Amino acid sequence: MLPLPSFEWLSPTTLDEVLLALADRPSETMLLAGGTDVVPNLKYGVHAPARIIGLRKVAELRTFDQATDGSFVIGAGVTLDRIATDSRVRARLPALAEAARSVASPQIRQMGTLGGNLCLDTRCGYYNQTEFWRGALGGCIKTGGPLCHVVPQGKRCVAAFSADTPLALLAYEATLDLVSTRGARSVTVASFFAGDGLANTVRARDEVLVRVRIPAPPPGMHSAYRKVRFRRAIDFPLLSIAAAAVLDAAGSVADLRVIVGALGALPRPIRGLTPPPGPLSLEAIDTIAATAAAQCHPLPSLDAPAWRRDIVAPTVRRILSELTASIA
Repeated sequence: MLPLPSFEWLSPTTLDEVLLALADRPSETMLLAGGTDVVPNLKYGVHAPARIIGLRKVAELRTFDQATDGSFVIGAGVTLDRIATDSRVRARLPALAEAARSVASPQIRQMGTLGGNLCLDTRCGYYNQTEFWRGALGGCIKTGGPLCHVVPQGKRCVAAFSADTPLALLAYEATLDLVSTRGARSVTVASFFAGDGLANTVRARDEVLVRVRIPAPPPGMHSAYRKVRFRRAIDFPLLSIAAAAVLDAAGSVADLRVIVGALGALPRPIRGLTPPPGPLSLEAIDTIAATAAAQCHPLPSLDAPAWRRDIVAPTVRRILSELTASIA
Protein backbone atom coordinates (compact mmCIF):
# COMPACT_ATOMS: atom_id res chain seq x y z
CA MET A 1 0.00 0.00 0.00
CA LEU A 2 1.38 3.41 -0.98
CA PRO A 3 1.41 5.93 1.89
CA LEU A 4 0.43 9.56 1.65
CA PRO A 5 3.23 12.12 1.92
CA SER A 6 3.36 14.58 4.80
CA PHE A 7 1.58 17.91 4.37
CA GLU A 8 -0.22 20.58 6.35
CA TRP A 9 -4.00 20.14 6.26
CA LEU A 10 -6.39 23.10 6.30
CA SER A 11 -10.16 22.69 6.51
CA PRO A 12 -11.83 26.12 6.13
CA THR A 13 -15.59 26.53 6.33
CA THR A 14 -16.07 29.64 4.16
CA LEU A 15 -14.92 30.66 0.70
CA ASP A 16 -13.20 33.76 2.11
CA GLU A 17 -11.11 31.56 4.38
CA VAL A 18 -10.14 29.40 1.41
CA LEU A 19 -9.08 32.40 -0.65
CA LEU A 20 -6.99 33.91 2.15
CA ALA A 21 -5.23 30.64 2.85
CA LEU A 22 -4.61 30.01 -0.85
CA ALA A 23 -3.23 33.52 -1.41
CA ASP A 24 -0.65 32.99 1.33
CA ARG A 25 1.42 30.34 -0.46
CA PRO A 26 -0.31 29.39 -3.72
CA SER A 27 2.69 27.64 -5.26
CA GLU A 28 2.95 25.30 -2.26
CA THR A 29 -0.76 24.60 -1.86
CA MET A 30 -3.27 22.24 -3.48
CA LEU A 31 -7.06 22.25 -3.30
CA LEU A 32 -8.89 19.02 -2.55
CA ALA A 33 -12.64 18.50 -2.91
CA GLY A 34 -13.60 14.83 -3.31
CA GLY A 35 -9.98 13.74 -3.64
CA THR A 36 -10.77 10.85 -6.00
CA ASP A 37 -7.98 11.88 -8.38
CA VAL A 38 -5.72 13.97 -6.14
CA VAL A 39 -5.26 11.35 -3.41
CA PRO A 40 -3.98 8.60 -5.76
CA ASN A 41 -1.60 11.12 -7.34
CA LEU A 42 -0.35 12.11 -3.89
CA LYS A 43 0.38 8.45 -3.16
CA TYR A 44 2.23 8.12 -6.45
CA GLY A 45 4.33 11.14 -5.57
CA VAL A 46 3.06 12.99 -8.62
CA HIS A 47 2.12 15.89 -6.34
CA ALA A 48 4.07 16.91 -3.25
CA PRO A 49 2.40 20.05 -1.83
CA ALA A 50 3.40 21.54 1.48
CA ARG A 51 -0.26 22.31 2.23
CA ILE A 52 -3.65 20.98 1.16
CA ILE A 53 -6.87 22.92 1.58
CA GLY A 54 -9.93 20.72 1.98
CA LEU A 55 -13.10 22.17 0.43
CA ARG A 56 -15.78 19.79 1.66
CA LYS A 57 -16.96 22.07 4.48
CA VAL A 58 -17.43 25.12 2.24
CA ALA A 59 -21.20 25.39 1.69
CA GLU A 60 -20.81 28.17 -0.90
CA LEU A 61 -19.36 25.62 -3.31
CA ARG A 62 -22.43 23.37 -3.17
CA THR A 63 -25.10 25.67 -4.64
CA PHE A 64 -27.50 23.97 -7.04
CA ASP A 65 -30.15 26.24 -8.51
CA GLN A 66 -32.32 26.43 -11.59
CA ALA A 67 -33.59 29.91 -12.42
CA THR A 68 -37.05 30.67 -13.73
CA ASP A 69 -35.58 31.15 -17.22
CA GLY A 70 -34.32 27.54 -17.17
CA SER A 71 -30.63 28.30 -16.64
CA PHE A 72 -28.60 26.40 -14.05
CA VAL A 73 -26.02 27.49 -11.48
CA ILE A 74 -24.11 24.51 -10.12
CA GLY A 75 -21.45 24.88 -7.47
CA ALA A 76 -18.03 23.37 -8.09
CA GLY A 77 -18.44 21.28 -4.93
CA VAL A 78 -21.63 19.54 -6.08
CA THR A 79 -21.01 15.80 -6.42
CA LEU A 80 -21.18 14.00 -9.73
CA ASP A 81 -23.76 11.63 -8.27
CA ARG A 82 -26.10 14.50 -7.41
CA ILE A 83 -25.80 15.86 -10.96
CA ALA A 84 -26.31 12.44 -12.53
CA THR A 85 -29.47 11.72 -10.54
CA ASP A 86 -31.09 15.17 -10.45
CA SER A 87 -34.41 15.04 -12.32
CA ARG A 88 -34.05 18.61 -13.63
CA VAL A 89 -30.61 17.91 -15.11
CA ARG A 90 -31.75 14.61 -16.60
CA ALA A 91 -34.70 16.34 -18.27
CA ARG A 92 -33.02 19.55 -19.50
CA LEU A 93 -29.33 18.62 -19.73
CA PRO A 94 -29.24 14.90 -20.53
CA ALA A 95 -25.69 14.99 -21.91
CA LEU A 96 -24.40 16.39 -18.62
CA ALA A 97 -26.35 13.85 -16.58
CA GLU A 98 -24.95 11.00 -18.68
CA ALA A 99 -21.40 12.39 -18.56
CA ALA A 100 -21.56 12.61 -14.76
CA ARG A 101 -23.09 9.13 -14.53
CA SER A 102 -20.31 7.65 -16.66
CA VAL A 103 -17.52 8.68 -14.29
CA ALA A 104 -15.92 5.71 -12.51
CA SER A 105 -18.12 3.93 -9.93
CA PRO A 106 -21.09 4.93 -7.73
CA GLN A 107 -18.82 5.32 -4.71
CA ILE A 108 -16.44 7.62 -6.56
CA ARG A 109 -19.32 9.67 -8.02
CA GLN A 110 -20.60 10.25 -4.49
CA MET A 111 -17.22 11.76 -3.59
CA GLY A 112 -16.05 13.34 -6.84
CA THR A 113 -17.22 16.85 -7.70
CA LEU A 114 -18.05 18.81 -10.82
CA GLY A 115 -15.22 21.24 -10.13
CA GLY A 116 -12.78 18.41 -9.61
CA ASN A 117 -13.77 16.84 -12.92
CA LEU A 118 -13.29 20.16 -14.71
CA CYS A 119 -9.86 20.61 -13.11
CA LEU A 120 -8.80 16.98 -13.61
CA ASP A 121 -5.11 16.74 -14.35
CA THR A 122 -3.96 15.38 -17.69
CA ARG A 123 -2.79 11.77 -17.78
CA CYS A 124 0.08 9.86 -19.37
CA GLY A 125 1.52 6.35 -19.10
CA TYR A 126 4.89 7.82 -18.12
CA TYR A 127 3.45 10.28 -15.61
CA ASN A 128 0.74 8.41 -13.68
CA GLN A 129 3.16 5.94 -12.14
CA THR A 130 4.90 5.58 -8.80
CA GLU A 131 7.80 7.85 -7.97
CA PHE A 132 10.14 4.84 -8.10
CA TRP A 133 8.92 3.91 -11.61
CA ARG A 134 9.28 7.47 -12.92
CA GLY A 135 12.71 7.82 -11.34
CA ALA A 136 14.04 4.94 -13.42
CA LEU A 137 13.51 7.10 -16.52
CA GLY A 138 14.78 10.30 -14.95
CA GLY A 139 11.34 11.93 -14.83
CA CYS A 140 9.58 13.79 -17.63
CA ILE A 141 8.64 17.36 -18.48
CA LYS A 142 5.49 17.19 -16.34
CA THR A 143 7.56 16.14 -13.30
CA GLY A 144 10.43 18.56 -13.89
CA GLY A 145 12.49 16.37 -16.21
CA PRO A 146 14.20 17.49 -19.43
CA LEU A 147 11.98 15.84 -22.07
CA CYS A 148 8.81 13.97 -22.95
CA HIS A 149 9.34 10.22 -23.26
CA VAL A 150 6.33 9.78 -25.53
CA VAL A 151 7.70 11.83 -28.42
CA PRO A 152 11.37 11.28 -29.38
CA GLN A 153 13.33 14.31 -28.18
CA GLY A 154 9.99 15.82 -27.15
CA LYS A 155 10.21 19.26 -25.59
CA ARG A 156 6.47 19.67 -24.95
CA CYS A 157 4.25 17.64 -22.63
CA VAL A 158 1.61 15.62 -24.48
CA ALA A 159 -0.28 14.23 -21.46
CA ALA A 160 -3.94 13.82 -22.37
CA PHE A 161 -7.26 15.20 -21.14
CA SER A 162 -9.61 12.50 -19.80
CA ALA A 163 -12.51 14.24 -17.99
CA ASP A 164 -16.14 13.60 -18.93
CA THR A 165 -18.34 16.53 -17.90
CA PRO A 166 -16.46 19.32 -19.76
CA LEU A 167 -17.62 17.96 -23.12
CA ALA A 168 -21.27 18.30 -22.19
CA LEU A 169 -20.64 21.73 -20.68
CA LEU A 170 -18.98 22.79 -23.94
CA ALA A 171 -22.02 21.63 -25.89
CA TYR A 172 -24.23 23.74 -23.59
CA GLU A 173 -21.88 26.78 -23.85
CA ALA A 174 -21.42 26.99 -20.08
CA THR A 175 -19.26 29.53 -18.28
CA LEU A 176 -17.14 29.14 -15.15
CA ASP A 177 -16.71 31.57 -12.23
CA LEU A 178 -13.17 31.80 -10.84
CA VAL A 179 -12.42 33.77 -7.66
CA SER A 180 -9.25 34.84 -5.83
CA THR A 181 -8.29 37.60 -3.43
CA ARG A 182 -7.39 39.60 -6.54
CA GLY A 183 -11.00 39.52 -7.74
CA ALA A 184 -13.42 37.41 -9.76
CA ARG A 185 -13.64 36.53 -13.43
CA SER A 186 -15.78 34.37 -15.69
CA VAL A 187 -14.45 32.28 -18.57
CA THR A 188 -16.17 30.02 -21.04
CA VAL A 189 -15.52 26.32 -20.76
CA ALA A 190 -13.97 26.51 -24.24
CA SER A 191 -11.37 29.05 -23.06
CA PHE A 192 -10.80 27.35 -19.68
CA PHE A 193 -8.67 24.60 -21.21
CA ALA A 194 -5.20 25.59 -22.36
CA GLY A 195 -4.36 22.62 -24.59
CA ASP A 196 -1.06 22.03 -22.78
CA GLY A 197 -0.43 18.72 -21.05
CA LEU A 198 1.74 20.48 -18.47
CA ALA A 199 -0.75 23.18 -17.45
CA ASN A 200 -4.12 22.12 -18.79
CA THR A 201 -6.32 24.99 -17.58
CA VAL A 202 -6.09 28.77 -17.25
CA ARG A 203 -6.94 28.64 -13.53
CA ALA A 204 -4.23 30.50 -11.63
CA ARG A 205 -2.69 28.85 -8.57
CA ASP A 206 -4.45 31.31 -6.25
CA GLU A 207 -7.89 30.93 -7.89
CA VAL A 208 -10.81 28.74 -6.88
CA LEU A 209 -13.38 27.45 -9.35
CA VAL A 210 -16.59 28.39 -7.54
CA ARG A 211 -19.50 27.61 -9.85
CA VAL A 212 -20.65 26.63 -13.31
CA ARG A 213 -23.32 28.64 -15.14
CA ILE A 214 -25.28 26.83 -17.83
CA PRO A 215 -27.68 28.88 -19.97
CA ALA A 216 -31.17 27.56 -20.51
CA PRO A 217 -31.15 25.07 -23.38
CA PRO A 218 -32.93 26.64 -26.36
CA PRO A 219 -36.28 25.19 -27.43
CA GLY A 220 -35.77 22.16 -29.60
CA MET A 221 -32.35 21.20 -28.22
CA HIS A 222 -31.55 17.49 -27.97
CA SER A 223 -28.24 16.33 -26.52
CA ALA A 224 -26.39 13.14 -25.66
CA TYR A 225 -23.05 11.89 -24.37
CA ARG A 226 -21.21 8.66 -25.12
CA LYS A 227 -18.07 7.26 -23.53
CA VAL A 228 -15.99 4.40 -24.93
CA ARG A 229 -13.83 2.48 -22.45
CA PHE A 230 -12.35 -0.96 -21.91
CA ARG A 231 -14.65 -1.66 -18.97
CA ARG A 232 -18.06 -0.25 -18.11
CA ALA A 233 -16.96 0.59 -14.58
CA ILE A 234 -13.88 2.34 -13.25
CA ASP A 235 -12.07 3.45 -16.40
CA PHE A 236 -11.03 6.66 -18.07
CA PRO A 237 -12.40 7.14 -21.59
CA LEU A 238 -10.69 5.88 -24.71
CA LEU A 239 -12.99 8.24 -26.58
CA SER A 240 -15.74 10.56 -25.38
CA ILE A 241 -18.24 12.49 -27.46
CA ALA A 242 -20.96 15.00 -26.62
CA ALA A 243 -23.45 16.13 -29.24
CA ALA A 244 -26.23 18.71 -29.25
CA ALA A 245 -28.70 19.49 -32.02
CA VAL A 246 -31.20 22.34 -32.04
CA LEU A 247 -34.30 21.88 -34.16
CA ASP A 248 -36.44 24.68 -35.52
CA ALA A 249 -40.24 24.67 -35.58
CA ALA A 250 -40.25 22.71 -38.85
CA GLY A 251 -38.02 19.97 -37.42
CA SER A 252 -34.94 20.99 -39.39
CA VAL A 253 -31.52 21.15 -37.72
CA ALA A 254 -30.78 24.81 -36.95
CA ASP A 255 -27.57 24.22 -34.96
CA LEU A 256 -25.32 21.23 -34.43
CA ARG A 257 -22.39 20.76 -32.04
CA VAL A 258 -20.13 17.72 -31.69
CA ILE A 259 -17.38 17.74 -29.03
CA VAL A 260 -14.66 15.07 -28.97
CA GLY A 261 -12.49 14.28 -25.95
CA ALA A 262 -9.85 11.85 -24.61
CA LEU A 263 -7.71 12.18 -27.73
CA GLY A 264 -5.52 15.15 -26.80
CA ALA A 265 -4.76 17.75 -24.15
CA LEU A 266 -8.25 19.30 -24.28
CA PRO A 267 -11.78 18.59 -25.58
CA ARG A 268 -12.25 19.83 -29.14
CA PRO A 269 -15.39 20.89 -31.00
CA ILE A 270 -15.54 19.52 -34.53
CA ARG A 271 -15.07 22.48 -36.85
CA GLY A 272 -16.97 23.32 -39.99
CA LEU A 273 -20.18 21.48 -39.17
CA THR A 274 -22.95 22.86 -41.36
CA PRO A 275 -26.43 21.82 -40.22
CA PRO A 276 -27.93 19.69 -42.99
CA PRO A 277 -31.14 20.88 -44.63
CA GLY A 278 -34.06 19.21 -42.96
CA PRO A 279 -33.68 16.54 -40.27
CA LEU A 280 -30.58 14.45 -39.57
CA SER A 281 -30.62 11.91 -42.36
CA LEU A 282 -28.35 8.86 -42.57
CA GLU A 283 -26.38 10.56 -45.35
CA ALA A 284 -25.92 13.71 -43.25
CA ILE A 285 -24.82 11.64 -40.26
CA ASP A 286 -22.24 9.81 -42.39
CA THR A 287 -20.86 13.13 -43.64
CA ILE A 288 -20.60 14.52 -40.10
CA ALA A 289 -18.90 11.33 -38.88
CA ALA A 290 -16.33 11.51 -41.67
CA THR A 291 -15.66 15.17 -40.89
CA ALA A 292 -15.08 14.33 -37.23
CA ALA A 293 -12.71 11.45 -38.03
CA ALA A 294 -10.67 13.65 -40.36
CA GLN A 295 -10.09 16.18 -37.58
CA CYS A 296 -9.17 13.71 -34.82
CA HIS A 297 -5.51 12.80 -34.30
CA PRO A 298 -4.99 10.98 -30.97
CA LEU A 299 -1.80 11.73 -29.10
CA PRO A 300 0.90 9.02 -29.17
CA SER A 301 0.89 9.05 -25.36
CA LEU A 302 -2.46 7.23 -25.39
CA ASP A 303 -3.17 3.52 -25.47
CA ALA A 304 -4.05 2.32 -28.99
CA PRO A 305 -4.08 5.74 -30.70
CA ALA A 306 -4.79 4.30 -34.16
CA TRP A 307 -7.74 2.30 -32.84
CA ARG A 308 -9.10 5.38 -31.08
CA ARG A 309 -9.06 7.27 -34.34
CA ASP A 310 -10.77 4.38 -36.12
CA ILE A 311 -13.70 4.41 -33.70
CA VAL A 312 -14.39 8.16 -33.99
CA ALA A 313 -16.61 7.87 -37.06
CA PRO A 314 -18.75 4.92 -35.85
CA THR A 315 -19.15 6.50 -32.41
CA VAL A 316 -20.25 9.81 -33.92
CA ARG A 317 -22.73 7.93 -36.11
CA ARG A 318 -24.05 6.10 -33.07
CA ILE A 319 -24.55 9.18 -30.92
CA LEU A 320 -26.19 11.15 -33.75
CA SER A 321 -28.47 8.20 -34.48
CA GLU A 322 -29.47 8.23 -30.80
CA LEU A 323 -30.25 11.93 -31.09
CA THR A 324 -32.36 11.26 -34.16
CA ALA A 325 -34.28 8.56 -32.30
CA SER A 326 -34.92 10.87 -29.33
CA ILE A 327 -36.16 13.59 -31.67
CA ALA A 328 -38.58 11.18 -33.30
